[in-house]
Amino acid sequence: MAPHIASRPTARMRTRALYLAAGLAVIGAGLTLRFVPVGLPSGIVKYGGSALWGAMVYCLVAVLLPGRRTRAILIVAGTIALLVELSRLIHTPALDAFRLTLAGALLLGRIFSPWNLVAYAAGLAASALVDRLVRSRADGE
Repeated sequence: MAPHIASRPTARMRTRALYLAAGLAVIGAGLTLRFVPVGLPSGIVKYGGSALWGAMVYCLVAVLLPGRRTRAILIVAGTIALLVELSRLIHTPALDAFRLTLAGALLLGRIFSPWNLVAYAAGLAASALVDRLVRSRADGE
């Protein structure tokens, strides 16, 4: 009897579900870090949240681009993170009003900071590393 081999669409759906679950876990961790006072230093809260934001972008890009290599996901997610940070340099009344809302602050942020780019890069790199390790283990099984 031949071993069961998952079809390509089924495998992609499973992969998307895993990335989506990881993304939701990262969002939960980020919201907890930002809104639950656990006594951490403000720098860890601020830049830890930014690193988790970068990880969330990685997960969401992986959901949208199933089957892509880690490097491709990393490049797209990094470009999105860079563009979002650079968008903070653009000011229009509607955009600034959105940034003052909770959703706007969480999704776009309010003030440009090159340190956010460093934190995003850390979150993206950690996500890519975990992704690569999980993929290599899955390929080895």
